[in-house]
Amino acid sequence: MKADASHSIEIMSPVGSYESLMAAVQGGAGSVYFGVGKLNMRSRSSVNFSLEDLEKIARICRRHNVKSYLTLNTVVFDDEIEEVHKTIDAAKANGVTAVIASDLAVIEYAREKGVEIHISTQCNITNLSAVKFYSRFADVMVTARELKLDQVADITRQIKEQDIRGPKGEWVKIEIFVHGALCMAVSGKCYLSLHNHNASANRGACVQDCRRSYLVKDKESDTQLEIDNEYIMSPKDLKTIQLLDKVLEAGVSVLKIEGRGRSPEYVKTVTSCYREAVEAYFAGTFTPQSIEKWDAELASVYNRGFWEGYYLGRKIGEWSPVHGSMATKKKVFIGTVVNYFSKLQVAHIRLETNELTIGDEIYITGSTTGVYESVISELLKDDVYAQKAVKGENPTIHVTRPVRRNDKVYKVVAT
Repeated sequence: MKADASHSIEIMSPVGSYESLMAAVQGGAGSVYFGVGKLNMRSRSSVNFSLEDLEKIARICRRHNVKSYLTLNTVVFDDEIEEVHKTIDAAKANGVTAVIASDLAVIEYAREKGVEIHISTQCNITNLSAVKFYSRFADVMVTARELKLDQVADITRQIKEQDIRGPKGEWVKIEIFVHGALCMAVSGKCYLSLHNHNASANRGACVQDCRRSYLVKDKESDTQLEIDNEYIMSPKDLKTIQLLDKVLEAGVSVLKIEGRGRSPEYVKTVTSCYREAVEAYFAGTFTPQSIEKWDAELASVYNRGFWEGYYLGRKIGEWSPVHGSMATKKKVFIGTVVNYFSKLQVAHIRLETNELTIGDEIYITGSTTGVYESVISELLKDDVYAQKAVKGENPTIHVTRPVRRNDKVYKVVAT
């Protein structure tokens, strides 16, 4: 196996901010996906970009040789068709690589305008006939998360055997989710939030009732039981890095990471782990020791616990034991960058809260900086070396790459 073959595998990273966009680039993403406005499946849970952002996003992506995918994958109503057209027109005008779509109104207009189409998970592709149908529109399509890997492998094999090609004349590429949050519903088609709050998950407005704890009440006796130990509608997060060799051997071309509402450090950490794992597979260094290292890194950022999903034939999911994150680390905001001096490779920091000590792990994040990670090895106050700086002081720290004024500084601590 040749290491350069790893570049044929695309790591697709979630982007909900410019900080996350740069973090994805730094992590080694081959593509990023993002939403604008309300017609995407994270319109409520993440800070979405606007149409005016498309030019800048596409420019950043081209500069770093990263593909840009605009998610336009909600259920669409008649009074929104004009917005759909305006969005697709803007995507084409600004050079966005492709749109991720599920509604036929979106698919048809994108095809009419010559915009590359990728089929969303909302289409729930579970068989080759569906792949054939969508191949008249799309070059890439994601299979349902409920499929087993051998079913995915059968689809990728038959795509080549039956010569199923997309609009660009190339074999249809298959994409799967490899990491991140899972929904209790089949391919995310849940109506619990719509029923309880008139906020449809299929319109990107889910309020995640499934992530909460519940009481079971006996109507006849008024006896109540608390469902203990597990959040029985809240699945643990998907993690496939331990079986990535099987994923790649199944013929998957695009590895999709969930998490447009997650932090920049989540995006960078998860992207870099899967990029390293892909490269290790093709280099012949995909080992249990490497997997153990990646597992520890993935556990350090947001997660609800992990399992491998349905890919190995599970009939039922694993449920999260907690309401929030089980990350082994968390970040604590401590201040902002006041100035950066490139020749000296130092930054002045204003400590607005907490303290900073030699040996502390930090993140510095910003829309251009992305995520800078470091351990404090030197700390100066008024040009004098010190062991600690406290709230209200402006210490100087060594940095190995550029940071910017007003970047946010966080201390990373164990949970």
